[in-house]
Amino acid sequence: MAKATTVDEYIELYSHYGEALKTLRQLITSTELEETLKWSAPVYTLNGKNVLGIGAFKNHFCIWFFNGVFLKDDNQLLMNAQEKTKGLRQMRFVSIVDINKPVVLAYVKEAIENQKLGKELLPERKSKNVDLPSLLKEAFQQDKIFKQSFDSLTPGKQREYAEHIASAKRDNTKHSRLNKIKPMILKGMGLHDKYKNC
Repeated sequence: MAKATTVDEYIELYSHYGEALKTLRQLITSTELEETLKWSAPVYTLNGKNVLGIGAFKNHFCIWFFNGVFLKDDNQLLMNAQEKTKGLRQMRFVSIVDINKPVVLAYVKEAIENQKLGKELLPERKSKNVDLPSLLKEAFQQDKIFKQSFDSLTPGKQREYAEHIASAKRDNTKHSRLNKIKPMILKGMGLHDKYKNC
């Protein structure tokens, strides 16, 4: 499917929900939010921060609230579409008759107020501590240069290597992985560096 370069094009691409998307757009643009296009879909921002977006799919259309986790949701209209989208909440519709304009506008205004208040779910930072598998610890005791090379890597690269060995189920696989990664660590490379410039 072609990607939209304007909101009007987006609505044309999903013409089976055209009138419904126009209705949502009119409600949203009646507020102070600025309309833009991100990820080839309409997104509405306040002072450059994403507040909400509209989307159309095969069997439904929706409003995405980027920090919807903070909305009161008294009407039980919001859903978390995926486990990994901790802050996002989606208000789904299957037909234009599902759009209760005053209720939708109330949710939009609450999302704007939450943004003004700075309510934002920030991504969780991974712990900087690296859990070293015992096989790697043993290898470091036997080879100090290997340990120094590993210590000079970024915590992210260290974690990738540690997880790579720890994720192997069999001891033979763990030893095989250690033998393959040792030259890379000695060169100061990350586990996935060779793929990054492809």
